Amino acid sequence: MTEAQATLQTGKRVLLAKPRGYCAGVDRAVQTVQEALKLYGPPIYVRKQIVHNKHVVATLERQGAVFVEENEEVPEGAIVIFSAHGVAPEVYEQARARSLRAIDATCPLVTKVHQEARRFAAEDYDILLIGHEGHEEVIGTSGEAPAHIQLVDGPEAADRVTVRDPSRVVWLSQTTLSVDETMETVARLKRRLPLLQSPPSDDICYATQNRQHVVKKIAPECDVVIVVGSRNSSNSVRLVEVALDAGARAGYLVDYASEIDDEWLAGAGTVGLTSGASVPEELVQEVLDHLAARGYTDVTEVTTAQERLTFSLPQELKRDMRAAAAARAGDGNERRGVPV
Repeated sequence: MTEAQATLQTGKRVLLAKPRGYCAGVDRAVQTVQEALKLYGPPIYVRKQIVHNKHVVATLERQGAVFVEENEEVPEGAIVIFSAHGVAPEVYEQARARSLRAIDATCPLVTKVHQEARRFAAEDYDILLIGHEGHEEVIGTSGEAPAHIQLVDGPEAADRVTVRDPSRVVWLSQTTLSVDETMETVARLKRRLPLLQSPPSDDICYATQNRQHVVKKIAPECDVVIVVGSRNSSNSVRLVEVALDAGARAGYLVDYASEIDDEWLAGAGTVGLTSGASVPEELVQEVLDHLAARGYTDVTEVTTAQERLTFSLPQELKRDMRAAAAARAGDGNERRGVPV
């Protein structure tokens, strides 16, 4: 029996979203920790979760990474990696004060927002930062120019904004927000502040937008959309909201396939499946296996974009990797009697 015939009999299928899972910034951050462990050996200290995913953090912990909340928990002189979400300038100062060897794994797209914040603050603009209070990325960006930045947490908060000069105000945003909600917030701000300026380029990252776009495409056909991701992952949480807003009858966020409740699938013909930008593909495959065991063997991948962007490793790490490679090459030449 073909998959199509099986689907006709069971009425069960999976629409698998693509793009999904790791973005370039997450891939770079995880690789940074893995390469640091290989180069320097454990323990390697990481300030905050390197990315917001329970499985990734647990895997790196088993390999020798030690996750801490603040620099004060890192032994003086040790190596510390800053997470993909970015940190405020004072965190670098704290690291220097403790003689820590800092490796910055901040996503380059987050770094771009930090640069924008510094530039507009230097030009004495009021900066309206659209984002979620308490999120690490928001804390890091706000720390670049605290006297100039005020947080706008959703459309309703737009009505409470006050600025010094309505002609010198700009908005920036957290990179992992819902595109639609952000634009709604911007529209509401512009009703009160018609001269509000926009950033030079969209702050919401390409991966966040791509994952939301494909979910919007599949959601109207889905009885259930399952998003693989952790609850502290902003972009994963947004994917569930986007799916529901786009017409999915139900949407759920899970870290692992074992968290899927069979009651969610009761009477469901089409299940949509995607994953947040900090989720390894192996967790998606486990969900596919889980669904296949329940009759969802027809899987159609729905693709709306091809992602080819990659980011190089942090300069501090690349420098030490080159030095280590040169030292190994020198040792090898000495053993062979080759002049070095």
